[in-house]
Amino acid sequence: MSGTQLAWFKSSYSGTAGDNCVEVAVTEQAIHVRDSKDVVRRTFAVGREGWAHFVGFAAGS
Repeated sequence: MSGTQLAWFKSSYSGTAGDNCVEVAVTEQAIHVRDSKDVVRRTFAVGREGWAHFVGFAAGS
């Protein structure tokens, strides 16, 4: 699936000033991540288990 076919969304913690932010798109197989300021650059994807570990780490748990 190409990046343009995915349903991208920003975190609710993102500001409205358009500064640094990432967007994610969720599929059955993976979580896709991209830079919201450079949407034509290649994205990367990580499996759901890897994403859960990352989110847990980022949350401090």
